[in-house]
Amino acid sequence: MNSEPRKVKKIVTPDDTSDGAGVKLKRSIHSKALDYLDPFLLFDHFGSENPNDYIAGFPMHPHRGIETVTYMLAGAVKHRDSTGNSGIIKAGDVQWMTAGRGILHEEMPQLEGGRLNGFQLWVNLPAKLKMTPPRYQEVASENIPELHRDDGVRIRVIAGTVDGIRGSVTEIAADPTYLDVSVPPNTSLVHPIPRGHTAFAYVFEGEGVFGLDGGGEGKTVAQPKLVVLDDGDYLQVRTAEQGVRFLMVSGKPLQEPIARYGPFVMNTPEEIEEALYDLQQGTFVG
Repeated sequence: MNSEPRKVKKIVTPDDTSDGAGVKLKRSIHSKALDYLDPFLLFDHFGSENPNDYIAGFPMHPHRGIETVTYMLAGAVKHRDSTGNSGIIKAGDVQWMTAGRGILHEEMPQLEGGRLNGFQLWVNLPAKLKMTPPRYQEVASENIPELHRDDGVRIRVIAGTVDGIRGSVTEIAADPTYLDVSVPPNTSLVHPIPRGHTAFAYVFEGEGVFGLDGGGEGKTVAQPKLVVLDDGDYLQVRTAEQGVRFLMVSGKPLQEPIARYGPFVMNTPEEIEEALYDLQQGTFVG
């Protein structure tokens, strides 16, 4: 079978919104333009040099039925949860939290140099794992492998495999790839993506041409934008006078019904009601 390029299906301009106790952020998934991209439930980009935009943070709140992924570019976030975990996620670090049957946690930005910049992704859990025990995978920046190719392309491999290099986050139900990709000016990148997997790119620095096909046609995308990709076997990106930096995220769709209410994502409304009941009764976290 011939290898087919992934073309651009949709370009999403993030909504400016706030969450938590008033943290300003840009939301691309669970936004006006894109509610859900199976298995990805939410994608936020938080970043500011004004502490008033973020310092109130995300006080203690519950999650059930999902995984949350926090990846920091600048600044630091202190976290603690109902299972006894606590720590600080700093620039370059990633935290992949499986909420499973239920967890209470808080994420509070720290004042370090005034700037905060990072991302949060929510990944759905399949029905059979929604009530699994919660767990963390926390990876320090120095333990995330980074590829440096001869043409100047740099790829940080958070999850998935690139050029035989496996990312630090493993054993995730959606079999995800999560990469931080930098492409210098006047360079082309071809990146394989498993056919059938949902895939998107989030451009947060510079611009590039995404979804190039065999005839050289693609879409020019400048930051900040989220690019939803059609199915296929690979993505081709090309830059001109300026380079581009983007997150490349893909995963296996679950194709299951979803019922969502705030921080809970289950399969039926009855399961949402059960989560709320457990929260009220004090049995939420077991």
